[in-house]
Amino acid sequence: MAVSSEDGERRGWRAAAEEALYGPEGFYRRPEGPAAHFRTSVHASPLFAGAVARLLCRVDRLLGRPAPLDFVDMAAGRGELATGVLAALPGEVAARVRVHAVEIAGRPAGLDARIAWREEPPERIRGLLFANEWLDNVPVDVAETDRDGVPRRVLVGRDGSERLGEPVAGADADWLERWWPLPAEPGLRAEIGLPRDTAWARAVSRLGRGLAVAVDYGHVRGARPLYGTLTGFRDGRETAPVPDGSCDITAHVALDACAAAPAGLTGARLLTQREALHALGVTGARPPLALATERPAQYVRALARAGEAAELTAPGGLGDFGWLLQPVGLPDGAEVLPDTDDGAELFVDVPDDEEQ
Repeated sequence: MAVSSEDGERRGWRAAAEEALYGPEGFYRRPEGPAAHFRTSVHASPLFAGAVARLLCRVDRLLGRPAPLDFVDMAAGRGELATGVLAALPGEVAARVRVHAVEIAGRPAGLDARIAWREEPPERIRGLLFANEWLDNVPVDVAETDRDGVPRRVLVGRDGSERLGEPVAGADADWLERWWPLPAEPGLRAEIGLPRDTAWARAVSRLGRGLAVAVDYGHVRGARPLYGTLTGFRDGRETAPVPDGSCDITAHVALDACAAAPAGLTGARLLTQREALHALGVTGARPPLALATERPAQYVRALARAGEAAELTAPGGLGDFGWLLQPVGLPDGAEVLPDTDDGAELFVDVPDDEEQ
């Protein structure tokens, strides 16, 4: 634990990261946008937006094809996912959909006029609420066990230097005991995920009928990391987390705790991105070799898409993202994302009209 030689003002990581990320000079208000500093599944391939569009169409069918149908993109960045989903929807669905991009930064220039830009999700949603790498940027406090084995709040200065503060108490202590109990060994760490549970429950509460999905690197109670996951990203590289607005500050999400947060709801499901995208028809299967001779241009494009799909579903990489699915008001027994055989590869074809 880094300690500054000057004992300047320090506060908990939650307050420090809140200002560093979302304050007037915060990281997420910078003009270049988060894509300049880290790469998400949205930026990796348009196949991701296409898969989300297919998921929205499945929700649409289960809802009886309502008009309007809502698609809410939480932490929309510069509108990349909202734009991609809208472009990938069939015309009949696109004509009924209302797209809401939720982001604190200002509306990007040139964004499709059909996309509503807002700082909060709509009060009442009927459709799909999709939160790709949102919860990992909901700031949380960090706890560390002291030499007596007592979990204490970690205090941090603007330069990233830390020291231990008061013992964790109240609702935060209750959350740790239930979801991330720390052994008494000195130096072990946990991120107190209560603000994320609250944020997720609040977002889901606005869903009248449909599906809420959170996609993030995460962990569950039986496999929490011993020293936490708090880190920073700057210019495409992982770096030390420093709450001065110069870098992203992120930590993996206790997705099982978030799943239990919405009151009165059942049916939440956790799976990996690999499993989810396979169920939506995105895999890394190579196109048939015969296509290389019969239609070489299509083969080359299909091969490129297979490479993109492999990146999105790769174990040890993007494929390890967790997907938390929370249905609300859908028909009993409805299968929004059916189970798939993880070894069953699906060939993602390229339409004939793309031939040059």
